[in-house]
Amino acid sequence: MRAALALICLAGPAAAQTDAPFSLPAGCTAFLTVQSESCQVGHHFVCEGDPSDHQRRVSLDEQGVTYVGEIDGETQWLNSFHPLSGHSETLEADPVEPASLSDLIEKGVDDYDFRTLSDEIGVTRYVGQDTLTGRQVTIDGVTLDETTYDLIAFDEAGNELWSSKGREFISRNWRMFLSGTGVVTTPDGQFERTNRPVEFIYPGEPGFLSQNPKHGCGLAIS
Repeated sequence: MRAALALICLAGPAAAQTDAPFSLPAGCTAFLTVQSESCQVGHHFVCEGDPSDHQRRVSLDEQGVTYVGEIDGETQWLNSFHPLSGHSETLEADPVEPASLSDLIEKGVDDYDFRTLSDEIGVTRYVGQDTLTGRQVTIDGVTLDETTYDLIAFDEAGNELWSSKGREFISRNWRMFLSGTGVVTTPDGQFERTNRPVEFIYPGEPGFLSQNPKHGCGLAIS
């Protein structure tokens, strides 16, 4: 994400089990911390100078920052930085079929077909569909809509890189997706992922902007 790259300066390893809150860049304000399964904590924030519908997220595990990203009000992946692999991705202009949270909410289904550009890994094309299941769940007092997703990633030559299917959640209020469960298929095989939210923490509450993931740490994840 454009401004997400400004966060690279603070994307070094976080001190294990530190009491210090995670530091955001000047001009940025966090509005939500999410503690999730699989030993992940994420902080959602907005920054001065960004369009009003944009928001950013930084995710951490026990070793430090694992992801920095920016989305718009339709949840399009504008920019992302992946510290573990060292690559960044930026959404290509004029997608064939832009991702649209509004379409998903209004029609119950959203198809997308877009490409990201990366100096490190090249062009990646993402083709997929999100669908509302009609089921709502309440987690830590927050009502979320459940979705299913089916996504395939291709390289610039059209070769399939990986695919993923599973269930996620959306928050209509925060206009964001939240992780759920899924299966990823790569040339090396299949593996399951689960990272459902467990706690939602707000400004002023204990654990807001904590650098310490709480749930599922130290467990073997297949």
